[in-house]
Amino acid sequence: MSSHTEEHPSRTGLRIVVDDLTGPDIVDLLATHLAEMHANSPAGSMHALDLTELREPGITFWSAREDDELLGCGALKGLDGTHGEIKSMRTAAGHTGRGVAAALLRHIVGEARARGYRRLSLETGAAPYYLPAQRLYTRHGFQVCPPFGEYTDDPHSVFMTLAL
Repeated sequence: MSSHTEEHPSRTGLRIVVDDLTGPDIVDLLATHLAEMHANSPAGSMHALDLTELREPGITFWSAREDDELLGCGALKGLDGTHGEIKSMRTAAGHTGRGVAAALLRHIVGEARARGYRRLSLETGAAPYYLPAQRLYTRHGFQVCPPFGEYTDDPHSVFMTLAL
């Protein structure tokens, strides 16, 4: 696992570091994330991980900070030796549209490549609420794909993948 810091060119103080998921700010951000996922996806179609699940082996979780302020987060889950999944991508309120999610996504893609993964995939919602996320992933080369891993066809989910 890499724990290097990434500097985003347009955000000179942005640091992306491995997070142990114990700080109150990250706990609050993830609670908000889960609440919004529940509010915008039917129960059986909501695949966001809680704190306990995000701490499981095989998942690396990063936070993006500027000075001491939490701006966003994201995680990489190893599915097998060649395939990873993006989980828990979230930008904190007040920081959307500032390049935080793009910097986190580039960081996770770079880590997946460093691990030797040949494919990086994700699941996001199909509701209008999720369109900004879908656009972000599309801008970074992800394409819609069939369900992967343990996912099944679901009209409330969009599956995307990127060949590395």
